[in-house]
Amino acid sequence: MPDARQIGDSLVERGVKLSLGGSLYDPADPMGKMFFNILATFAEFEVDLLKLRTREGMAIARSKGELKGKRPKLTALQQAELVRMHRTGEYTIADLTDVFSIGCATVYRVAARHEPAGTPS
Repeated sequence: MPDARQIGDSLVERGVKLSLGGSLYDPADPMGKMFFNILATFAEFEVDLLKLRTREGMAIARSKGELKGKRPKLTALQQAELVRMHRTGEYTIADLTDVFSIGCATVYRVAARHEPAGTPS
């Protein structure tokens, strides 16, 4: 609602009026203000409903085991090959990003995940 009031105020400053269904609504007069507030209330209600439905849908998907997050960019076999190539020291990070069509962060993340325990990065 505060955003709607700011928008209404900026419209008043610029002298803008809303024409809807042949009627003219001026955000400077009381009826126009009420109309803008009603529109803002309905917009806020719709956003809240959308959020609620999204949360409910995610909860249902999670309970069915269908919500598993983002899929990995590389298969397990590709990750193993990336780690092998990285450990040889013959390939730079840029080489690995080109070969596997991934970003630097993905190379570092996959390499770090496959480091032996106790080995510093």
